[in-house]
Amino acid sequence: MRTTLFGTTAVVTGASRGIGRAIALRLAGAGADVALWARDKQALDEVAAEILAAGGKAVAMVCNVADAAAVERAAGNVCNAMPPVRTIVNNAGAVIRKATAEIEDAEWRQVMAVNLDGTFYVTRAFLPQLTKVGGRVINISSIAGREGTPLLAAYCAAKHGIIGLTRSLAEELRTAKVSVNAICPGSVDTAMLREGMPHARPDMTPDDIARTALFLATDAPAALTGTCIDVFG
Repeated sequence: MRTTLFGTTAVVTGASRGIGRAIALRLAGAGADVALWARDKQALDEVAAEILAAGGKAVAMVCNVADAAAVERAAGNVCNAMPPVRTIVNNAGAVIRKATAEIEDAEWRQVMAVNLDGTFYVTRAFLPQLTKVGGRVINISSIAGREGTPLLAAYCAAKHGIIGLTRSLAEELRTAKVSVNAICPGSVDTAMLREGMPHARPDMTPDDIARTALFLATDAPAALTGTCIDVFG
């Protein structure tokens, strides 16, 4: 029988569309109260309404994960108003498709800030709760975190960094019974894929990744930690 998430909160970043939306729907279906984080309030409200209509529980919260102070404020709101946080999904991402020699400093920093810094800020903010309940951290990396791709240097560097952070945190938090894993999707039919690799032919839907995240949040053994699950289609 699948483990349920009733009585706990799942925080999903980048929850307004694509993979984040699909993961939020799956976790809500497993019983979690879902804190939906992104920057697009209207899109977040639509996801929340979809969850509520299906009998689940969700709260839409505008948060820029690249802003450490904003993350701390939003985390405080979650901890004060929702059940204990057991699951966090670091899915928020940004991509730029450009020759490396042409990438401007601000563009490089933006991609690193949303993908890698945001994963760090969000995880750090919830560590006190996660260590109390033996929580689950699920980081969304990419096939780009495993391989190199022309014109995606910033994105590849950030996603490789997420894998390193995942493995290090898994060892650091092992005695606290907090599992930390990454999912490395291949071509998923999302707006981000069309932006970063416009000629790619998607092998999967966002729900394929959501089902993998649901396994890590529920039935995966606590001993499964520090792994990077390749979902390449």
